[in-house]
Amino acid sequence: MDIPLMSMALSQGQVQQQASISVMRKAMDQAEGNAEFINKMMSGSQVHALQHAAQLHLGGHIDIKG
Repeated sequence: MDIPLMSMALSQGQVQQQASISVMRKAMDQAEGNAEFINKMMSGSQVHALQHAAQLHLGGHIDIKG
């Protein structure tokens, strides 16, 4: 049984786990920020502006030749 080798492998595993958790936390923080931004954009009078921005081609021309 090689104790130093096992110790190094365990240490590397712990570092990899800590790195994975750190990346996951950053991704979750970014997702939370994106959700807050979307909620802010969807509130109140900004809904109309957001809908117009999503569909620029609508409402620009009116056919009155009836």
